[in-house]
Amino acid sequence: MKQIQFYGNKNIISEKVKARRIELNLSQADVAAKLQTMNVNIDQQMISKIEKNKRQVTDFEVACLCKCLNIQPNDLLSSIDF
Repeated sequence: MKQIQFYGNKNIISEKVKARRIELNLSQADVAAKLQTMNVNIDQQMISKIEKNKRQVTDFEVACLCKCLNIQPNDLLSSIDF
């Protein structure tokens, strides 16, 4: 897969994912376990990379993250600043 970056960022949801996870008092391992129950093969290290903006996220992964973090996609993506 071609590596795409936007102003040096690999994803635009890193800060919101971390903030919401902490707000829900979930560990990265908890989020990874929830995702794995949805057949999304993401482990704790990958959650860490997403939160540190070092990993791209597919649209399917965004949808599943929204579901397990109980957040609307618009809220997760609202950090976009053009």
